[in-house]
Amino acid sequence: MTTTERLSLVTPTVEEGRDLAIKLARSTVKATQPDAEVRARLRPVYAEDPLALVAIAHVVAAEFATIAAANDYWR
Repeated sequence: MTTTERLSLVTPTVEEGRDLAIKLARSTVKATQPDAEVRARLRPVYAEDPLALVAIAHVVAAEFATIAAANDYWR
């Protein structure tokens, strides 16, 4: 995302909200480790680590909670 690109948390559906939560979590990983080669090298390590997978699920859930609130829980 560029600095001029605006991101909205408002989504038309719950499914799109979940997709956005995953996108935000992935963006956080990329911002934390900007070197694509390092991310690629580490991916097999955390892909086999159940605790790492639970941790990323928690990050996605936190992002989704924020998005759900921004969408008034799609009422």
